[in-house]
Amino acid sequence: MEPIKIVVTGPFNAGKTEFIKSVSDIEVITTERKLSRGAKAGKEETTVAMDYGRTTLNDVTIQLFGTPGQPRFGFMWEILAKEMTGFVVMVDSTNPSSFDTAQRLIQTFRGFESVPYIIAANKQDLEGAISPQEMREALELEPKVKVAQCIATDPLVVKQILLELTKEL
Repeated sequence: MEPIKIVVTGPFNAGKTEFIKSVSDIEVITTERKLSRGAKAGKEETTVAMDYGRTTLNDVTIQLFGTPGQPRFGFMWEILAKEMTGFVVMVDSTNPSSFDTAQRLIQTFRGFESVPYIIAANKQDLEGAISPQEMREALELEPKVKVAQCIATDPLVVKQILLELTKEL
């Protein structure tokens, strides 16, 4: 079976790189660079082009392409979305100020390819995280769009999200 291509997108600091690192069977290729304006949100680096990882679930090879979260690197979004099979939108459930950006990314990626997608309500293990249902309402999602609880550093949780998405392919 041909490998499938899943794009992992989301606002700045939503957990895209960690999501890919937690399940990749290979060393993740990253293009992280130091933030130019000092540390934001407890981060010192940001993805400027992409992250790449690969995993196998149920004998299916999944190529994971992580996008930069900052709009100034948005030129990479369409490039990475080419021939994607599906996409994951990572959203920091402790940071409601990023929800507008998440909504824009959902619309942007839906415009690139008509493929299944899932919303990963990340950082569910942190204080102040809103529930997936509250996130669904805040993002004004259609009922058919899946919103999954996520902890990007937990490989079992990440694999479950990828399995949910691949069921739709």
